[in-house]
Amino acid sequence: MKKKTVVITGGTKGIGKSLCDAFYKNNFHVIVAARNDYEVDKSRFSFFQMDVRDHDDHFELLNIALKYSDTLDVWINNAGVSAWKPIEKIDDDFFDELVNVNLKGAFWGCKAAAHQMKKQKYGSIINISSIAGKRGSKNNSMYCATKFGMNGLTQSLAKELGSSEIRVNAICPVLVRTEGLMEALTSNYSPAEGNPTLFLKNFEKANAAINNLPDALDVANMALFLASEKSKSITGQCINIDSGVFPQ
Repeated sequence: MKKKTVVITGGTKGIGKSLCDAFYKNNFHVIVAARNDYEVDKSRFSFFQMDVRDHDDHFELLNIALKYSDTLDVWINNAGVSAWKPIEKIDDDFFDELVNVNLKGAFWGCKAAAHQMKKQKYGSIINISSIAGKRGSKNNSMYCATKFGMNGLTQSLAKELGSSEIRVNAICPVLVRTEGLMEALTSNYSPAEGNPTLFLKNFEKANAAINNLPDALDVANMALFLASEKSKSITGQCINIDSGVFPQ
C-alpha cells in the first residue's frame, strides 16, 4: 500500500513528538517542522526547519511534503506556546508571541494544507488546541484567546472546505505533562504557585472524572482516528481529551 503523508508542526518535543512517533508507527511518511531539530531521528522522519509565524515557510513545507508523495493526506498544526500572565503585565511582545505562534501559525498551516487538499479533493486538517479554548482561567487571557481563535478557525474552515471533502477538526487536551507545560507552570502567575507536580496532582484529584489526566499518547491516538477513514463523517469538531474535567 502507498504510504500516506502527514505534516506535523512543532513535532520535535512534547505532544508533537508523540504525534510523530504514532504516525510513523502507523506507516505514514512524517514531515516534522520546527524551529530547531532537537535531535530528530532523521532515519524515521523528514525534518524541515521553519518558523510557523512565516506565511511562506508553510508553503515551502508543503513543497517539501509533496517531494515524497503527490498528495497530502494529513496536516497537523501543533506548534504552540503556553504562558500565564495577568492582563496588566501583557505587553506587545507577549501578545504578539502568543498570537503569532498559536493562531497565525495555525492559520498559515491551514491555508497551505487547503491549497493542496482542494486540488486533490480530500484531506484531514487537525489543529491541536486546548481546553483553554473553551473556558477561561485566571491569568490566562492571552493563551485562552488564541485557543478560542483556533477553535473558531476549525469550525469555520470545516464549513468552507467541506465541499472539497476536506475535514477540519481540533483536539482540546487538558493539562498534559510535557516539558513545555512544566516550564510554563513555574511562572509566578501560573496556578501551580511554584510547585507544578503538586498542582497537577491536586488538579487531577479535584477535577478529573477518572483517576488520571491524559498524556501525549492519548492526543496522538485521537489524531490518528481523525486522520483515518473511521472518522469520515466527523468535521468541525473541537474534541476534548480531558479525563472528564470539562464534560460537554
